[in-house]
Amino acid sequence: MDETVDNFDLAAVKSNRVHEATDESLARRAWAGDETAFEQIFERHRQRVARIAGRFFNRPERVEEIVQEVFTKTYFALGDYSVQRGASFAAWLSRITINACYDQLRRAKRRPESALDQITEIEIARLRARAFQPGDAESSLISRDLADKLLARLSAEDRLVLTLLEVEEMPVADISEVTGWSVSKVKVRAHRARAALRRVLDQFV
Repeated sequence: MDETVDNFDLAAVKSNRVHEATDESLARRAWAGDETAFEQIFERHRQRVARIAGRFFNRPERVEEIVQEVFTKTYFALGDYSVQRGASFAAWLSRITINACYDQLRRAKRRPESALDQITEIEIARLRARAFQPGDAESSLISRDLADKLLARLSAEDRLVLTLLEVEEMPVADISEVTGWSVSKVKVRAHRARAALRRVLDQFV
């Protein structure tokens, strides 16, 4: 009986080891043409991609667009992925997602501001009164919506760095890695972004 338990434990350990390497093996199989392997990648990481996209866009349809775009890019870029480069598959996918969000932000800045992005008189009054209640679900939603409208008035670069720093709470070194910017550029951009946001707020308070 003890031998049976030992064999079971050994099988579990081997199973866990296979599971730990699954992302990488799935990526190799998907690149070789295994569509089922890519479907597994999609199911496993879809929520991660949607969560990151949701930090930049609060409209479900826009988040879904980003998700589809990211996995399309991922599929065609699988040949470029290599664990030997030092990044996990999840980190590599996160970088693709952030870059896709950045591209979307830049495209959005070239389009006229929509009526949905306009800050209402009620929101201005609440900004001035700082009348948000953190524990109230409805107020939290309003606050998020207003924050998105304020951030929409910044450049794509400013919005990107503030979202990664303040919302994702990502270290400067990690932001440098996912954006391809130098550490010094990230720090300078963060300083300028905070100043730009302050100027936007000053227009309403």
